[in-house]
Amino acid sequence: MMDMETMKIRFPLAMLFAVLMTACSGSKPAKAETAPATYRINFDTSRGPFVVEIVRDQAPNGADHLYALVKAKYYDGARFYRVVPGFMVQWGSAADPEMSKKWDVTIDDDPVKETNARGTISFAATGRPNSRSTHLFINYADNGRLDGLGFAPIGKVVSGMENVDQIYSEDGERPNQELLREEGNKYVEREFPHLDYIRTARIATP
Repeated sequence: MMDMETMKIRFPLAMLFAVLMTACSGSKPAKAETAPATYRINFDTSRGPFVVEIVRDQAPNGADHLYALVKAKYYDGARFYRVVPGFMVQWGSAADPEMSKKWDVTIDDDPVKETNARGTISFAATGRPNSRSTHLFINYADNGRLDGLGFAPIGKVVSGMENVDQIYSEDGERPNQELLREEGNKYVEREFPHLDYIRTARIATP
């Protein structure tokens, strides 16, 4: 039987696992373009800008996949649909459901080389092997307990964390990911109009 302390720790992780249960097709994308050893992404959001720095050696498969997603402008208009203060903020369904379907593929796992410290960015997953797809989260706290569960940080926020901290959280985990995937922004504009969002995400020019 699971003790109460273990249940307290595992409860938010179960919520994190659940987020991609409908999003992973199990198919594999074509080999991604190799990303630079280090690159930065400028996120312009409704709460203000923030910048993440990705280090390919930390998680090569994730770094290459994210590089391709950003170059494809996948995250433009994406809502921050799951915000748990003291834990993490998550996004990953495209504004256009056709874009979500196009990128409904999974990538191979990377070994965990860094800890999920505050400000680090990782791909979300279902808990099954090789289930990462398009959904990402930024840690609001030091969530080292995620390390042993296979969540491999691919980089960290290097500026604008104060804006990340202010992302709208009143809707918590209420948005339905399946409906968001099927309807895109039409769903959240109708049901959750206050969600913050990404205006643009672009690879920073060296």
